[in-house]
Amino acid sequence: MRLIHLAFVPFLALVACTDPEGGFNGGLLGDSSSWDDPAANAEDQSDPTSQAFFEKKIGNRVLFEINKYTLSSSAKAGLDEQARWLIDNPQYVIIIEGHADEQGTREYNLALGFRRAQSAQEYLVSRGVSGLRLKTRSYGKERPLEICSAERCYAKNRRSVTLLTTGLS
Repeated sequence: MRLIHLAFVPFLALVACTDPEGGFNGGLLGDSSSWDDPAANAEDQSDPTSQAFFEKKIGNRVLFEINKYTLSSSAKAGLDEQARWLIDNPQYVIIIEGHADEQGTREYNLALGFRRAQSAQEYLVSRGVSGLRLKTRSYGKERPLEICSAERCYAKNRRSVTLLTTGLS
């Protein structure tokens, strides 16, 4: 019986760090607001130094055109807002995720997601955010926001997402 309990512990640890979209979150603070306590989330949004404020008021996503990793003027405007906030809140370490739509091979989309994350990272650095605070990763087409065979879904999935944490492991 004791072996069963010990085998269950790693499962609980994994579940605790799994995001609601089914992926491993690694214990990061980002993209978990949908399963937080709504009252606590509302309180955090009023704190201009909180992650909830960053996600809801500043915005943590920028979008890309199909098969592109260059930043549009609207993406740059969003990253300008992020850079100002990140400079004012140096307690956070930033992880930039790159994502792609479901079209194309897994390998192509992982590479494209990486280039999108790097474009966002380079832009933030050019705006004064320390590169020592930034890390990138790509999920390619593995974590879509919406799944359908329509441009409206594909467009939402071509993105980079800026996540906040208090340290990197």
